[in-house]
Amino acid sequence: MTKIEELSALLVNELNNFKNDVDKLEKINNQLKGIKIKMDLAEYKSIIETHQQEMASHLESINSIERRFENQIKKAKIYPTWAVVVFIVGILFGVVSFSFILIK
Repeated sequence: MTKIEELSALLVNELNNFKNDVDKLEKINNQLKGIKIKMDLAEYKSIIETHQQEMASHLESINSIERRFENQIKKAKIYPTWAVVVFIVGILFGVVSFSFILIK
């Protein structure tokens, strides 16, 4: 019987300790509910603003490069104008000569 009494006393002691721990946790929980956490975003805002400025400058440089490429493509020609004119005149001369030979 003494073993049962010892075990029950130990169980009662453990239950009391558990109850005390739960009470402490409830107190801590109530204290934490009242605490409001405020984040300081000023540093992050400055980093983001700096990053946005860098991205804007990169975007402007990319647009500038794109405009230069577009201008180069507009100016680029496969054949020079004088070569095209000489070719057309040569074809016309050939057709006229061939037709003149066929008429004779």
